[in-house]
Amino acid sequence: MDKIKFVGIAGSLRKASINKALIGAVKGLAPAEVSFEILEMGNLPLFDQDVEMANYPKEAQALKDKIVAAQGAIIATPEYNRSIPGVLKNFLDWTSRPYGHNAWAGKVVGVTGASGGAIGTALAQYHLKNILLYLNARVLGQPELYVNNAGQKISEQGVLTDVATKEHIAKFWEALLAEVRRGV
Repeated sequence: MDKIKFVGIAGSLRKASINKALIGAVKGLAPAEVSFEILEMGNLPLFDQDVEMANYPKEAQALKDKIVAAQGAIIATPEYNRSIPGVLKNFLDWTSRPYGHNAWAGKVVGVTGASGGAIGTALAQYHLKNILLYLNARVLGQPELYVNNAGQKISEQGVLTDVATKEHIAKFWEALLAEVRRGV
């Protein structure tokens, strides 16, 4: 039996990002029936419609192909100024273009994020969900997964140590897989 393919994206370029650690923990807690590939978006040029129309970047096409081939995606976003990072928006712009070739249409997507603060990327996740809904993704509504006070839950080595968060990630996976199995 083929595994259910998921891709993961951490919305930060920082090497020691807690959101990279979170997406790594999500991968590590994936059920046995899931294959999970973490995508890197740091090599994308800034979105430019002139470039899109003249010579669509091979880096963007490779990411789009992986998203299209997957049944679902999980995005862990930091919160920058109450929104998503520009690098994540750039990634979404490239992978949803050109018009009519949107990799996100119909894709099951779970949104999460970790922060050192008390609200755990709630506003960035809200913004990201709005963007994904516009792109016609099937965004998971419940359970929500906010990792607040991440410095107490993710070690300096990037390891998720909080048992309650691990249990919540398991429920997150259950809901995502149920949505994939439900189909469109």
